[in-house]
Amino acid sequence: MALVVVALLAPRCARADEYAVGADISFLTFAEQSGRVFKDHGVAKPGLEIFKDHGYNWVRLRLFNNPTRLPNNLEYTIAAAKQAKDLGFKVLLNYHYSDTWADPGKQYLPKAWEGKTHDELVEAVFEYTRDTIAAFREAGAMPDMVQPGNEVINGMMWPDGRLPDRWQEFADLTKAGIRGVEAGRGDAPAPRIMVHIDRGGDQRRTKDFYDHCRDLGIEYDLIGQSYYPWWHGPLEDLRANMKFMAEEYGKDIIVVEAAYNWHEAEYRDKPGPFPETPEGQREFLEQVDEIVRSTPHGRGVGVFWWEPAVPPQPISSRGMFDRENNALPVITVFDPPAVASAEQGAAGGE
Repeated sequence: MALVVVALLAPRCARADEYAVGADISFLTFAEQSGRVFKDHGVAKPGLEIFKDHGYNWVRLRLFNNPTRLPNNLEYTIAAAKQAKDLGFKVLLNYHYSDTWADPGKQYLPKAWEGKTHDELVEAVFEYTRDTIAAFREAGAMPDMVQPGNEVINGMMWPDGRLPDRWQEFADLTKAGIRGVEAGRGDAPAPRIMVHIDRGGDQRRTKDFYDHCRDLGIEYDLIGQSYYPWWHGPLEDLRANMKFMAEEYGKDIIVVEAAYNWHEAEYRDKPGPFPETPEGQREFLEQVDEIVRSTPHGRGVGVFWWEPAVPPQPISSRGMFDRENNALPVITVFDPPAVASAEQGAAGGE
């Protein structure tokens, strides 16, 4: 009987081992270089070590082509990836294909690519992706997963790949990025490819987008979704959309951006799903994680928090550290059993 139980549980346990507990730490190095010292229970530690201690196994890093104000260039991002790899993290590399933020409201062409024809732009995307992936590989920081484009519900590299009017051009650009990953990896294992949009609670737009990807022959491995409840609807909409995606597309799904505020920010004039407090922030992540893990057919394979460790700025309200740089309760959601047991013992002794 015991052998039967082990056999039944083995596939689930194997799947759990693969579950991505991630954080987008693209600003972490910059924050620490700027003098911010992160602490866990009042003890100063490197930020990456704090996340490692609390069960995190993936990091996400964005890459801008030639940023002038932000730190996320190739050199900075390779160094951050190498540091994470050295600690045992897996790395998701997030190409913005822009010199600055790319998101649903803006997808600026890199300055160096302005004025190119569509065919020239496709070639530029391929060559840039190939060469940057090769640079990560040669530095010993090969990504384990790559997303060509960030929150591309409205396309990317406007105006050439702007949606909904230029689906074929968008597909050409996306495929060029995917080909570039393959060409640049050399003999390294092929990273899994994610296509990422920001419609966690919007089944209609999700269906329209990924149906087009299927019809246009875009080959990818995972669906990435952003989910911020003040923009993307209630948690039950996320649950319904996760179920729809799993059954319709048969691909693994990661909520690759999620966050909630630990002090009042988004819900000043309307009720939120949880209080904007440290405990409410923790409850939010617990609920998102439960929804992802309960996705049909085991297709929910991870959750990433967006920017938990940043220099002091407005988005610090979504971070995992308070004003004194101490870790907030949200960071304990994925604690390994030994850490959770030790923390419960310490709490019991207070």
